[in-house]
Amino acid sequence: MEFQSPALRELADTPATAETFWRRVTATGTPLVEPDPTGDPAWRLVTFLWRDDSASAVLALLHTVTDKDRHAHDLTPHLMTNVPGTDVWAISHRLRADHRASYQFSVHRGTREDALRTDRRSWLRVLDEARPDPLAAGPSLAARDGRNPSSVLELPDAPAQHWAAPRDAIARGTQIAAEIDGRRVGVHLPAGHTTGGGPYAVAVLLDGEMWGPVLDFGATLDNLHHDGRIPPTVTLMVETMGRDRRMADLSCSEEFVDWLADTLLPWAAREYGVTDDPARTVVAGQSAGGLTAAFAAFRRPARFGNALSQSGSFWWPDGTEFDGGSEWLTRQFATREKLPVRFHLEVGLQEWMLLPQNRHLRNVLEARGYDVDYREFNGGHDYACWRGGLADGLVGLLGKQHPA
Repeated sequence: MEFQSPALRELADTPATAETFWRRVTATGTPLVEPDPTGDPAWRLVTFLWRDDSASAVLALLHTVTDKDRHAHDLTPHLMTNVPGTDVWAISHRLRADHRASYQFSVHRGTREDALRTDRRSWLRVLDEARPDPLAAGPSLAARDGRNPSSVLELPDAPAQHWAAPRDAIARGTQIAAEIDGRRVGVHLPAGHTTGGGPYAVAVLLDGEMWGPVLDFGATLDNLHHDGRIPPTVTLMVETMGRDRRMADLSCSEEFVDWLADTLLPWAAREYGVTDDPARTVVAGQSAGGLTAAFAAFRRPARFGNALSQSGSFWWPDGTEFDGGSEWLTRQFATREKLPVRFHLEVGLQEWMLLPQNRHLRNVLEARGYDVDYREFNGGHDYACWRGGLADGLVGLLGKQHPA
C-alpha cells in the first residue's frame, strides 16, 4: 500500500532500515508529526506507531475520534497497517494543528474480526487492556479502575496548559481526606491557609475522585495560587461514590444540589473558613457534572454564583436533539427570570453528541443577558483537554475579581 507519511514511504522502500527508523523515532518521540500533504499550515499529518513482531491486528485509539466510529459500529478507520518486512505498525490521521487528545493502542493476537468488534462487552475489554505509547513525546494521563494510563497528543497550536505540570520550589497546599454524610470529599487548602484567615473563595469540583487521587489537580491549584491567578481558594473535590450514585446525583438532582449548598458548604465554612459569598463560589463539572454545575447555579443562585461546565450533557433528559423532552435545563434558563450568576462553558469540536446542545445553551444565556465565557476546543470528551480548561475557567471566574 501507499503510505501518506514520507517517513513511512521511505521505510517501506527499504525495510532493512527498520532499526535505524526506530532509533530515530525513539530520539524524537511519537507520534510522527509531519506537514500536511496539501500544504495547509493549519493542519498536520500525524502518524501513530506501534512496535510489534507478533500482533495480528493493532488499533490506535484516539479519544472521541475512535469512539465516534465505534458508535457507528465501524472500527476499520483505526486499524493500523504493518509496514511489510518490519515490526512497524502505523496509521496516519490528518488533524488540525490545534488538536489535543489522549490515545492508547489495542494489540490483538487473534483474528481481525475479533479486533473490530464494537459490542459493549468487547469494547470494555479493549479499554481495560489498552496500552499507552511507550515512545510518546507528550505527557501522560492517569486512569482509574485499574486501567493503564493514556498518552497525550498535543499538536503545536493546541491551547497551552500553563499550570498543569507540577513545579519544584513552590509552596504546596494541604490535601485532606474527609467524609460528610457518608460521602468522601477531598479538600485542597491553599498554601498558608489558616481557619481564621478567611473567608476564602471556594471551588466545588464534581467527580472529585478523578481530580484528587487520580489526576492530582492539587498541583495545578498550587501553581495557580503561586502565580496569583486565583485568590487563595479552598477546593472541595466531591466524590460520586459509584456509577449508579453518579447517575442519580448528576441528573439535575435537587436533593444533591441542596446537599452541596446546605451541608457541604456550611461544613467547609466551619472547618476551613470558606466564604458564603456566591460571587466567590464556583461549582465545576464535566459531562453530567457540567450539566449539574449549571443546574446548581439555576437552583441555588444565592449560593452558587459561578458555574463552570465542561462538555455539559445539556441534552438531558432526552438524547434526541430538539425533541420536546430534550434540553430541559436550557429551556428553564430561556423561560425564567435572569439570575445573578456567571458561566464558563466549553465543549470539544469532536464531541458530536454534545456540541449543538452546548451552543444552544450559550445562545440562550447570551440572549438573556448572562455573563458567559464560551469556548470550543479542538478535542473530545477527554480529561487531557478538561484539566487545562478547568484551570482556565477558575481563573476566569475567580480571577476577574482578584486580578494578578
